[in-house]
Amino acid sequence: MTEVGETRKIGVAIGIPEPFGGELQGWRERLGDPNARRIVPHVTLLPPTTVGTGALAEIEEHLRRVAARFKPFDLRLRGSATFLPVSSVVFVPLVQGIAECEQIEAQVRSGPLARALDYSYHPHVTVAHDLTSEALYRALHELAGYDAQFQVWGVSLFEQGPDPHWRPQRALACSSGG
Repeated sequence: MTEVGETRKIGVAIGIPEPFGGELQGWRERLGDPNARRIVPHVTLLPPTTVGTGALAEIEEHLRRVAARFKPFDLRLRGSATFLPVSSVVFVPLVQGIAECEQIEAQVRSGPLARALDYSYHPHVTVAHDLTSEALYRALHELAGYDAQFQVWGVSLFEQGPDPHWRPQRALACSSGG
């Protein structure tokens, strides 16, 4: 039985399929990123957000409707970049699929998931976060030639467990017709 006022921490993302997810996970682990085993490689659509447990059914229905508005699309990751000096993050940027991610993100972050962001939305895949300057620059240099392309078939609702790993809860498919 759910107690009144119980909350969960959720996020919405596009998962990175194999073999690319494993490659990026491996990079994060080799660089010593403490989040490597807790967070799978992904493109964030909704950052960690605390919601009431009672709202989960409404949130899932909202996400199902949002995903159904979009056709599957190609996403390409290439190179490396950083948010330094604002944030100690090295990431692989998107070079294809940016507009689709921005459109989905705007719709995800509406209705029961309406919220302000701390930073402007910038779709990317984090490969190093809160590491030493040496590790960040190593990631930036060694991933400069990274290139991956795949089709996005949907989005996933993730929940952070008490351990605090992030786990996928629901896969929500894009529409086949748009």
